[in-house]
Amino acid sequence: MSYTPRLRKQYQEEIIPSLKKQFGFKSVMRIPKLEKIIVSQGIGEAVADKKIIDGAIEDITAITGQRPVATLSKKDVSNFKLRKGMPIGTKVTLRGDNMYEFLDRLISIALPRTRDFKGVPSKGFDGRGNYNMGVKEHIIFPEIDIDKVNKILGMDITFVTSAESDEEAKALLDAFKFPFTK
Repeated sequence: MSYTPRLRKQYQEEIIPSLKKQFGFKSVMRIPKLEKIIVSQGIGEAVADKKIIDGAIEDITAITGQRPVATLSKKDVSNFKLRKGMPIGTKVTLRGDNMYEFLDRLISIALPRTRDFKGVPSKGFDGRGNYNMGVKEHIIFPEIDIDKVNKILGMDITFVTSAESDEEAKALLDAFKFPFTK
């Protein structure tokens, strides 16, 4: 017997029929779905200390279960002491089961652990059905041991959907019980 993530099963059994009914889609292929989640960190301090990138890569690997790549600078900026090709951040793209597992942990465990959590703003849609949000501290994830963290870093999380409008994408994320502010 193979393992299926909880949210993938919920999408197939509950969300597809409810979205089909809500928007009146004729084909199942028109129903919006979550295609990928991109987790990225910009680490400006990495110009001075290269070990910060290594620590960030280890932390993102623990959080997502997938090894990220270091993003490199594209050009020289003398004011920031930045040279072309220097590592200045990390990013990882999650698809399939890893994506659903990360989303499950984010919604049910990590976001409620943030200080003074009242929900995430629903202003992060880009007009094409994708949602962007920021997390100020990566230590909200239970996989991170706070004692071993050198520097507390924030991260950007992008949810790429196949929805054609922000309304469809918001309905999809609402169906996953995404904690939007009212």
